[in-house]
Amino acid sequence: MIALSLAEIADITGGRTHDIPDPSVTVTGSVVIDSREVEPGGLFAAFAGEHVDGHDYAERAAAAGAVAVLAARPVGVPAVVVPDVEAALGALARAVVGRLGTDVVALTGSAGKTSTKDLIAQVLQNHAPTVWTPGSLNNEIGLPLTALKATEDTRHLVLEMGARGIGHITYLTGLTPPRIGLVLNVGTAHIGEFGGREQIAQAKGELVEALPTAAEGGVAVLNADDPLVRAMSSRTQARTVLFGEADDADVRASEVRMTPQGQPSFTLHTPTGCSDVTLRLYGEHHVSNALAAAAVAHVLGMSVDEIATALSGAGTLSRWRMEVTERADGVTVVNDAYNANPESMRAALRALAAMGGAARAKGGRTWAVLGRMAELGDESLAEHDAVGRLAVRLNVSKLVAVGGREASWLQLGAYNEGSWGEESVLVSDAQAAVDLLRSELRPGDVVLVKASRSVGLERVALALLEGEGEVAGR
Repeated sequence: MIALSLAEIADITGGRTHDIPDPSVTVTGSVVIDSREVEPGGLFAAFAGEHVDGHDYAERAAAAGAVAVLAARPVGVPAVVVPDVEAALGALARAVVGRLGTDVVALTGSAGKTSTKDLIAQVLQNHAPTVWTPGSLNNEIGLPLTALKATEDTRHLVLEMGARGIGHITYLTGLTPPRIGLVLNVGTAHIGEFGGREQIAQAKGELVEALPTAAEGGVAVLNADDPLVRAMSSRTQARTVLFGEADDADVRASEVRMTPQGQPSFTLHTPTGCSDVTLRLYGEHHVSNALAAAAVAHVLGMSVDEIATALSGAGTLSRWRMEVTERADGVTVVNDAYNANPESMRAALRALAAMGGAARAKGGRTWAVLGRMAELGDESLAEHDAVGRLAVRLNVSKLVAVGGREASWLQLGAYNEGSWGEESVLVSDAQAAVDLLRSELRPGDVVLVKASRSVGLERVALALLEGEGEVAGR
């Protein structure tokens, strides 16, 4: 974070200093919400959570070197006491970003946000100092914490924005007003909470509504292949840049093909020329993510060759998202267990199918270890059934459905599509899945593990990799 005195922080947040002998003392380190992450010169923001109250760790934070605590009440150590810590954190982020004048790139979408954000970050950091959202910390707390990592040297600030309802993105864009807004897609993630795709589109489109006008430098980067996203051009006064495989896309791909290992390769076209790209990532769905990243980089002045080189060298930054590891015995584990929705589940299955050719050449099989997709509301049965059917259509060798009711719907879909033998099986929990896989896997097999975060299926992947050293994409 840029250096700010405690007096300035109190003024920005509407707070008052407490137990601070010298309000001119400056915060020079990071702002954190976990006392174990405090560094000398930093600021500890104390949140009262459901199970843990950060105020109880104020003394520990001070002992670790925190200059002060951002708190809702006096805590016995130097503190800026505010009416609402979350609101204060947001106000601090807004003030810091405003002072820096950094180019803010915000992105949202139903699927692929984190993977695309990681691609954008890796491409842009080849261009200029870049700060980006770690993992998927894309909410009212994670977003300002990311913004506060920016310093005077930061030129690009890349922020992932999530939404669980109308107005959420409007709030986030108020904290860190973007100049460039990217909308990836409108799918069915959280459809049970939103009520329908039209409502999801309404929420995601709040991002382009928050952009400056074209004359002020605002740019909306929109997916030309998603009708609901393309239509958002009417909701903004910013300049529109389209990406996708559509012929009229400003940034598009042609000659899309897959390597035998399941990695996409294509020719990237931008208004300034074309260049070949071969991604290190797995699955054809990453072509759209790469085009989105390329469109943002193009808007920010990178050449097509610079973009193509950076995309071809980019890897996976965030854990448990198509994280591919080959064991010593030749079994490949694809850990995509961070989260799941119907779109990302279908994309992962297609990626597994693409990897199947190389697996069969080595005498191996493809395994899909799948669990519940959460927050689908009335669409849950149909969506789980459809995923089970897709696994059969893609000739996945074996489906292992893990868990209760929703897992049974996955298996039922596979059964109704024609999986009548031992191609699909329902197991009760992650440990049962591990036991089954350990007894049946053979060299050359490829195992995909995927479910909503609440299911915790990463335990299956980690158990299969136990003793294999550091988990890392090859």
